[in-house]
Amino acid sequence: MRHRIFHSTDLRSRLGDYAARMGVDTPALLAAYEWLLANEGAFEEPSGDEVRVSICSVDIEPTLQDPLGRRLYHELKGEVPTQLVPRYGKNWATLKDRCLRLWEQVYNIAINKVPFHWVRLTWLRIGGAKIGEGSTIWRNTEVLGVNNLVIGKDSVIAWHCQIDARAGLRIGDHVAIASHVLIIAGTHDLTAPEFWSVSAPIVIEDYVWIASRALVAHGAHLGRGCVITANTVVAKEVAPYKIIGGSGAKPMGERPHNLNYKVGGKNLLTLLH
Repeated sequence: MRHRIFHSTDLRSRLGDYAARMGVDTPALLAAYEWLLANEGAFEEPSGDEVRVSICSVDIEPTLQDPLGRRLYHELKGEVPTQLVPRYGKNWATLKDRCLRLWEQVYNIAINKVPFHWVRLTWLRIGGAKIGEGSTIWRNTEVLGVNNLVIGKDSVIAWHCQIDARAGLRIGDHVAIASHVLIIAGTHDLTAPEFWSVSAPIVIEDYVWIASRALVAHGAHLGRGCVITANTVVAKEVAPYKIIGGSGAKPMGERPHNLNYKVGGKNLLTLLH
C-alpha cells in the first residue's frame, strides 16, 4: 500500500534526535527506519538536493510487525497535522470515520447553504474543525476533512470555494480567501498503475490574501502577508509579504511588512453571506 502523506525532508539526518527522544540507539533506529522503507510504512523520494520523506497515509501502525519500526511510525504520524485514514473494516475506527464523513457531506449538500454564520460554524466545529473568534466560511463553500481544519481569528473564506483539509490545513489570523478559490490536499501517483494517493499538509500564515480562482495545491506554505493573485497555481513555499502570480507563480512585488488590518468577514453587513 503506497498511499502516502508528506512528513519532512532529509529525515535520515535527524534520526539521532528521534533516537534520543525515544531512548534507543541511533543504529537500531536507522535499522527500524530501513525496515519501514522496505515495508511501505515510509517512503523516500529525491527532490533536487533534498530527499522528501512521506509515511503511509492509511494508519497501518497496528499491522507493523517490527516493534521499533512501529514506534517510529507512531512518532512520525504524530507529527503530521492530520488524522490518518483508518484501515477500513468492522471496527470502531471505521464506524467513527464513516459517521464523520456523513456529517461532512450533510454540510456540503445542505448546511453550507444556510444563510447564518452560526449554524454553519457550529456544524463544522461539532465535526472537529477549530475556528477562531471572528472567522467564518461563507455560503456554498465545500469543506473536506473537516476534522483537520484549523482557522485562526478574523479570517474569512468566501463563496464557492473548495477547502480540502484531508492532509491537514492550518489557516492563520486575518487571512482573506476570495471566492472560487481551490485548496487541494493531494493528487495521485501518475507513475503507479495502482493510482496511489499522494498528499501533503498546507499552511497559510497570518494576513495572507488569496485572490479569486487561485489554486493552492498540496504542500504549499504561504508565508505571512503574502498575496496569491487571481488564477494562480501555487504548490510551494512562498516567502512572507511576496506578491505571487502569473505563469509559474513568479514574484511580482512585495507588500508592506507592518500589516495591521482586520478582515471583518463576519459582521452585520455579511449576516446572510
